[in-house]
Amino acid sequence: MSWGFYGRQAELDALQEVLGRGRFFFLRLTGRRRIGKTTLVQRALTSAKRSEVVYVQIPDSAPAGVLSAFSDAMDTFDVPAAAHPRPTSLLELSNSIENLIRGGHVVVLDEFQYFSRKVLHEFLSHLQAAVDRLSRDAADITGGLIVLGSLHAELVALLENRDAPLYNRTTDQLELSHLDIGSLLAILDAHGERSPQRLLFLWNLFEGVPKFYRDCFEQGVLAAERSALLERMFFGSSSPLRTEADNWFLSELRGRYDVVLKFVARHPGCSHGELEAHVRELSPDTTEQVGGYLKALIERYRLLEKRLPIFAKPQARSGRYHIRDNFLQSWLAALHASVSAISFRPLDLLVAQANERLAQSEGQGLEYLVAQLYAERSRRGIGDFAMTRQIQGYWDRKDTEIDLVAVNEEDHILRFVSCKREAAKLQGQSSELRAHVERFLTALPTYRNWRHEFCVVAPEIDPALRTKLESQGLKVQDLAGLTHNL
Repeated sequence: MSWGFYGRQAELDALQEVLGRGRFFFLRLTGRRRIGKTTLVQRALTSAKRSEVVYVQIPDSAPAGVLSAFSDAMDTFDVPAAAHPRPTSLLELSNSIENLIRGGHVVVLDEFQYFSRKVLHEFLSHLQAAVDRLSRDAADITGGLIVLGSLHAELVALLENRDAPLYNRTTDQLELSHLDIGSLLAILDAHGERSPQRLLFLWNLFEGVPKFYRDCFEQGVLAAERSALLERMFFGSSSPLRTEADNWFLSELRGRYDVVLKFVARHPGCSHGELEAHVRELSPDTTEQVGGYLKALIERYRLLEKRLPIFAKPQARSGRYHIRDNFLQSWLAALHASVSAISFRPLDLLVAQANERLAQSEGQGLEYLVAQLYAERSRRGIGDFAMTRQIQGYWDRKDTEIDLVAVNEEDHILRFVSCKREAAKLQGQSSELRAHVERFLTALPTYRNWRHEFCVVAPEIDPALRTKLESQGLKVQDLAGLTHNL
């Protein structure tokens, strides 16, 4: 079976609506690398039967490189040079884009955030003038401009900061997040197998990034055993994901944040003090910059998130830090060191090492997966619990940890969930979970009169253990049940 188009129906409908208006548009489409921005645009343009298209991937280079890339794209898409001379300056580039759009073309500029570079910034003022002219004549123009970007903060700054040349110029905005679990299950049903352990392994490694699943499909390992998939995708000289992390974030960060990112990846939930102590030990000169690095990684690059106790102020230093992206987390915590040693140690040993480290990280991955499943099931009206919101990151100085606090505000129900990758570790969870919940209710007495449900989750749970846990007043769920009907 060939690869299909999975998920994104709402986003596809929105983009097709924009393309079908028959007037000028300026659309911003954001999302991490490999999330499917280009594929979505291609699909929408094909469905809308828009054949006059110029797609350009903007290089991170000086003006000459950008102009060359645009000229090459015009040649590739058979734009006649007589009617549309190739641009030789940034001003001419903006004029070329305007003329193409006036002629009915859809111009797609990928990696648009690179125009934030000082050497290219002049272009934005020229493009502003062109967009303003096109907007004045919008009703008579059937073409449009789509800009794509993978560095969210930089792209947004170009288009939404009040002092930016293109401020308030876009007509439409879309942001692509990860594919939902239902779409990933459709992929596994079509090209692999959807066992609970398989879903957890792939989701913890790739989350909802469609390109990674397609890469595995094209390499013939989407349904392969764990070690075979890791070896083919990461450890060969031609492995498609061997340099993905470097190409994605290290080239953008230029090595400035490595120490911080690696420590957080290998110590998820670390505190600011633990991070500072580690940096001080490795690089004393960098310690003063830790706060600035954290701010950039959280706000600009969106690679880290700071989770606070539920009762803490946003400025509190008591937060705990986590990598936002599963692939980056898995790469830094489990894969990078083993892949880097490929020339010096036996391949089977390195693959086994990476596989073991990934398995260790899947406990935390299961927590995120269960929270995502609860949200999707509630959104679709599936199951016996309608979660209206989630209380995230509950913990206190007594190390009260609750993996998931799911809230049903309509019926005043709280469900407290404990997740374990190994089902055997669920034994004894009843008293431990109830003790954590008691401290939670002491901190937030507002919820004491609500109905409280105690739930445990593992990928798979045998019938005997399920019966034993249920006899202790626990609701028992596994991934097969949570993914049913998705």
